[in-house]
Amino acid sequence: MTPRRIAFLLRQERVRAISRRYLVSNGFDGALTCIGIVIGAFLTGVSDGTTVVKIGLGAATGLTTSGVWSVWEIERAEKLAELARIEDAMLTDLSGTAVEADKTAARAINAVASGLGPLVSILIPLLPFLAVGSLFTMLTATVASVTLGTGILFAFGAYMGSISDQRWYVAGLRMGLAGLAVAAVNLLFGG
Repeated sequence: MTPRRIAFLLRQERVRAISRRYLVSNGFDGALTCIGIVIGAFLTGVSDGTTVVKIGLGAATGLTTSGVWSVWEIERAEKLAELARIEDAMLTDLSGTAVEADKTAARAINAVASGLGPLVSILIPLLPFLAVGSLFTMLTATVASVTLGTGILFAFGAYMGSISDQRWYVAGLRMGLAGLAVAAVNLLFGG
């Protein structure tokens, strides 16, 4: 698949919409997971930022792999079913055609978007823990991390609100509230 063909597929609303859903849904999971990890690490007495980063990287690896792999398989089944419906309607085999190649490329685009969501939404909130001891204490790194995670959730909500003619800031606040809720529940129940 050429870069030009991929660019063509990225301009198709159906490919973008599916990718957007996977990116935001899995990014939402990643941000909330990261908030839970950093609060839990702080409450259990983890004393260095590197340990929190290593734990977070484990979560990022798991959720990113899950996002890519599951969507690859889900979209494989969906795209094969779509291709079969088109073949039935056209009374012809589309193996080896541009239609089949586009379905495969769209599946890859969707899988990459699905994996990027949790990867980015975990890695960014972990950044303060890289500066524990120089810029941050464990407490301030935890607060900064929760703030970054909640900010990512707000950004996802604002983006989704803006594409659906909602008030972007209200949609952002609704999504960001989930981060604060996870932090509060973790604090309330001790991680």
